[in-house]
Order: sequence, then C-alpha cells, then structure tokens
Amino acid sequence: MSAQTGVKRWHDYMNSGADADLLGAMLADDAVFHSPVVHSPQVGKPKVMLYLLSAAKVLGGDQFRYVRELLDGNDACLEFEAEIDGIHINGIDLIRFDDAGLIKDFKVMVRPVKAVNKLWEMMAAQLQAGS
Repeated sequence: MSAQTGVKRWHDYMNSGADADLLGAMLADDAVFHSPVVHSPQVGKPKVMLYLLSAAKVLGGDQFRYVRELLDGNDACLEFEAEIDGIHINGIDLIRFDDAGLIKDFKVMVRPVKAVNKLWEMMAAQLQAGS
C-alpha cells in the first residue's frame, strides 16, 4: 500500500475532529512518535495515540491547514501551517507507513522557535489533562 492511501486516511482523521477510533485503526501496534518538544521517541500505539490526539486538540481547528504534500513509496511529508495566540506555526509531519498502510513512524518538526515554545506549553497542559 502506498503513502497516498495512508495520507488520504490521515486527512479523513484530521477532518473528523480527532476521532480516536479512526486514529487507532491507522496505527501499527509498534508505532513510534517523534515530538518536536520531547527528547525521546514515544513507542507503542497507546503512547502514539495520546500524543497525536493531544496534538490534534492543540493544533486542530480553523487555523490549521496542510499546504504541501510530498509522497514517495511508503513515506509522506506533509507541510502544515497554523496559528495559535497570534503565533504563526510552520511545520511538517513526516510519516512512514508499513506495507499494510498503517502508520509505523510519525515525526513532527516545527519552526520558528517561538512556535516550538508555544506548542511545548500547550502540549504539556493537554498531556497532563490526559488528552
């Protein structure tokens, strides 16, 4: 299965308002999440779900949009823009799908540093709340 199919499913999830069931159906059991604000990778479906659901709550909404996609085999790079509290956020979601179309690896990179600091603050609060 190509990244194209996986990315379509990802967009469906993002348009769903962060439906946990849709997300759970897209993640491999041994998925890994790389956060722009947490040093160590988060390993395993439950942890990856927690981070991705929290990120959708923090970033999701009218101010979030994908502006570019690059697809190659099982890999996808999705550039996004958002605005939170007047801070412009620019970043990428780098996603690797396995051959079954499940998300195997999800890495988020964000710029500028002011945006990283804002996301760190908001993600910490969301994760403490238990998403």
